[in-house]
Amino acid sequence: MRLENKVIIVTGSCIGIGKAIAKRCVAEGATVVVHGLEPELGQEVVQELGTDRAVLHIEDLAVEGVAERLVELAVRTFGRLDAVVNNAALVASSNLHTTDLRFFRRMLEVNTLAPFALIKAALPYLKQAKGCVLNIGSVNGWSGEPDLMAYSVSKGALMTLTRNLGDTLHREAGVRVNQINPGWVLTENEARRKHKQGLPEDWYKDVSPVFAPSGRILWPAEIAAAAVYWLADESGPISGQIVDLEQHPFIGRNPPKN
Repeated sequence: MRLENKVIIVTGSCIGIGKAIAKRCVAEGATVVVHGLEPELGQEVVQELGTDRAVLHIEDLAVEGVAERLVELAVRTFGRLDAVVNNAALVASSNLHTTDLRFFRRMLEVNTLAPFALIKAALPYLKQAKGCVLNIGSVNGWSGEPDLMAYSVSKGALMTLTRNLGDTLHREAGVRVNQINPGWVLTENEARRKHKQGLPEDWYKDVSPVFAPSGRILWPAEIAAAAVYWLADESGPISGQIVDLEQHPFIGRNPPKN
């Protein structure tokens, strides 16, 4: 019960990592605002968590005013707001040649500007609660896969936002801001994305040990378990930190060439 009585907004929580985080938050004693783009899936999550512990908001994060509506819903429903998890993200393949400005702007709008807007809208309540923000990034933010150029840039910008606000808001408002960067996680969307790229439907059962030393890739629940630490009071005064969650050293790794 490390999150007992805390109220937490988790964006992109109808599926995948966000859903796992919302479920773990409730298991640890919190109440949550579930958010996403899939009404039916969102209703299933709320029913599973209990209508006294969760409320649903369906809306695209790029729409004007959605941040304010999420915050208002949390406070109106549960009376306060202690934390924000900026998990929702647009993941789409692109490189220099296949990326146009319209696509790039959409990527930045959802993955970078929406988290900024939600932090800003939530700040008065987070300041009152001495709460925190947890941004969910990606190890791609350090450079990224060749065909995830725009996505990687958006996550790199999110890291800078985390460091900047993790320093500023901690000093000025007592609000901590940290980020975890998941590596390769077996979400529903990732399973479908790799299948569309030509891999067999059960591709995740046979991943090279170069990418999966354990014999499998990460599970959403494992990311959720790590998220609880940063949302709980036990992480103390730590702010402005970026933590990679992958099963091998990420920065500086140089796999054998044989």
